[in-house]
Amino acid sequence: MFAARVLEWLSTDSARLGAFMAATGSAPADMRKALAQPGFLLAVIDFLMASEDQLLACCADLGVPPERPAEARTALPGGAEMHWT
Repeated sequence: MFAARVLEWLSTDSARLGAFMAATGSAPADMRKALAQPGFLLAVIDFLMASEDQLLACCADLGVPPERPAEARTALPGGAEMHWT
């Protein structure tokens, strides 16, 4: 699951993980359970996609093309709908 790999990548840097938790209201103890929820998975990918530098760094580290996050988002329930407000 791509979003789980992204979350693992985020967790390798405390500043990135802290920013994600602040943006989503997630608590470390709840994240493992939340990986089963499509809305949380969307939040992980959306957080990654909010910064081009972060997206490119993550994709390089994971060895995937920069298009992969958008493809993974679209594959999730509700992921085809983009609401950038």
